Amino acid sequence: MKTLKYLSFILLVLAVACEEEPVEVVFADLGKRSGVFISCEGNFMYGNASLSFYDKVNKKVYNQVFYARNRAPLGDVAQSLASDGKKLYVVVNNSGKIYVLDPVTLEYRGAVTGLVSPRYIHFVSAEKAYVSDLYARQITIINPQNLQKTGVIDVSDGSDNSSRHPTETFVQAGKWLFVSCWSYDNTLLVIDPEKDQVVDSVKVPKQPQKMVLDKNGKIWVLTDGSYKGAPGGYENPALVRIDPETRTVEQIFRWSQEARHPGDLDINPARDTLLVVAGGFYKMGVDDSRLPAAPFIAAGNRLFFSAGVDPQSGEIYLADAVDYAQNAMVYRFSPGGAVIDSFRVGISPGDYLFN
Repeated sequence: MKTLKYLSFILLVLAVACEEEPVEVVFADLGKRSGVFISCEGNFMYGNASLSFYDKVNKKVYNQVFYARNRAPLGDVAQSLASDGKKLYVVVNNSGKIYVLDPVTLEYRGAVTGLVSPRYIHFVSAEKAYVSDLYARQITIINPQNLQKTGVIDVSDGSDNSSRHPTETFVQAGKWLFVSCWSYDNTLLVIDPEKDQVVDSVKVPKQPQKMVLDKNGKIWVLTDGSYKGAPGGYENPALVRIDPETRTVEQIFRWSQEARHPGDLDINPARDTLLVVAGGFYKMGVDDSRLPAAPFIAAGNRLFFSAGVDPQSGEIYLADAVDYAQNAMVYRFSPGGAVIDSFRVGISPGDYLFN
C-alpha cells in the first residue's frame, strides 16, 4: 500500500450507539498522521455505516469522519476500503456505490454509482480497476481517473441461480488475477487482466472468501462452509493452499465442527504466517502441516469479527463486534500478542486500510 498523507481533524462523535449524530464538528490542521482507516458496516438496511480513523502514534480515534467532513451519511453497509495512492475508495455494498474521497481532507471527490452489490476493488493500472459484485453476475470495470464504468467481465456460469458467480476478494499472482466466488459457490475464477476475460477456474470447498499470497507464491483461501440448513448443504470451513501456476489445490486444512465460523484471513509482513479470525485469533505458519490447536489470542467473552494487520509493523487490530448492534471495540496488539491500546468505533468494523 502506498503511503498516504492525511490531514486529521477534531470532532465530537457518538459515545454510544443510541446517539444519532455528532452535535458539533471542528476541523483543524494537525499535520501528518500515521494510522489506519476502519470501515464500519453498520446494520443491514439501517443506513448507519461509518468511517473511522485511528492515529496510532497519539493513540487517538476519530469516528464518523465521513459524516463530519461531508455532512452526509455514508450509506448502507460499508463493505471495504481501497486506495490507488491518490484517492480513498469506500465500497458501500447495499447502497450500490463507491464513494471516492480526498485521502487528506476526506472531502467527497465523486462516486461510482449504478452498481448492483459491490464488494471489493482491485486496481489493475492507473486507468483500470475491477469491482467484484455479489449479485451482478459480472465484474465491473471502471476508470479511476474519471470514475466512469468502461466495461464488464461476464462471470455467469449459465445456471438458474441468480447469484452465481458472486465475486468477492481479489489476489494477484504474477500476470493472473484470482477472484473468489463466495455466496453458495465453491469457485475461484482466473482472470487475464490484459484481455479482461475469465480464462480458467479452480474448485475449492464451499464459500471461499478472503485470500492472501504467501512468501512461496502460494495462494491461501479461507472458506466458511456456508451454514447448516443452507441450500446446497454445509461443510466444515477450511484453509486451502493453491499453486497459482498449475491452478491446482495442494492442501486442504479443515476446521473442526466445534470451531466457531472463521471470518477473516490476513498475513504478516514477512508473508510466512497466516492470521485467522475463527472465534479466537489463530496463527499458522505457511509451511505448517496442520491447523493450530489453540488460539494465539483467545476471544474470551469478546466476539472477534474482523482483523487488520499493519503491513509495516505487523501490529494486529482485532474488532470485537460486541452484539452487532452497538458500537464495537477494536484492540491493538503487538506482533507478539501484547495489548497496546483499545478504542471504540462504529457498528461491525469490517475492513482496515493502513497509511
